[in-house]
Amino acid sequence: MNRQRIEGIVPVMITPFTESGEIDYAGLERLIEWYIEKGSDALFAVCQSSEMMFLSVDERRALGRFVVKQVAGRVPVVVSGHVSDDPFGQLEELQAAADTGADGIVLVTNHLDPKQRGTAPFLGNLKWLLDRLPVDMPLGLYECPAPYRRLVTDEELRFCIDSERFVLLKDVSCDLETVKRRVAMTAGTPFAILNANAAIAYDAMKAGSRGFNGVFTNFHPDLYKWLYTKGAQHPALAAEVANFLVLAALAEPFGYPVLAKMYHQRIGTFASIKSRTITFDVRERFWALDAILDKIVEGTEMMRARIAAL
Repeated sequence: MNRQRIEGIVPVMITPFTESGEIDYAGLERLIEWYIEKGSDALFAVCQSSEMMFLSVDERRALGRFVVKQVAGRVPVVVSGHVSDDPFGQLEELQAAADTGADGIVLVTNHLDPKQRGTAPFLGNLKWLLDRLPVDMPLGLYECPAPYRRLVTDEELRFCIDSERFVLLKDVSCDLETVKRRVAMTAGTPFAILNANAAIAYDAMKAGSRGFNGVFTNFHPDLYKWLYTKGAQHPALAAEVANFLVLAALAEPFGYPVLAKMYHQRIGTFASIKSRTITFDVRERFWALDAILDKIVEGTEMMRARIAAL
């Protein structure tokens, strides 16, 4: 594995399935190409958006390997699939992730402290894993919201920075001051703080977060990329784009990741909106969902046109 920086716009990949519930690898290939075409700087595979809790270890390994092979070094790929509470199960999962050949392996913070007992067990479990994982394996941390959101403390973050084995934190604090503090702690190191909350995305970028890692990278990663790389040069339009991105992201509770699959079904990336996470009819539960998606699509194209006209 090559140790390289993981920063910029890093989509949390969704997993297309066939109607029979198998991974749709042809659709996944098209999805990967779409992410790259839209300017993604890296890809985060086998994460919560990928429905990792509903994939077997073998499926997680195969999914990660496919992404790494299809990307073929064009952008870095990080892989998770860390869903067990048992340390031996975790080690198996992380070794499976390493088998994919990814550029980084991401540990889920809540599984390092599954009983919510605090820093001592968190660091104890983490050190146990670090002693058994290859020292040249670049690592990341993910404050995954499920089964519960477990934010890292400053002490825990400092340990990870000082270990020089970590390259990223997917920050789910959803708090700008926390992001700023973490950015200051990691200044001058390869360790990237990647905010994942759309509500503070632009402010976090301006505060030094090295990109964006939220779920609406499955709709318009190019708009986040423009905001990250060019927003400061066009402050008035950047404010409009940032506001649109916040409002669009409010649709996340309406059946995500199926909502993202509906979008990709529309644009022809893959055929089915099948999900293992969401097993109910999203259109029945969330009335006017297609109308909401219409407005997200319309707004996205409007913002793209505004940017193209500069």
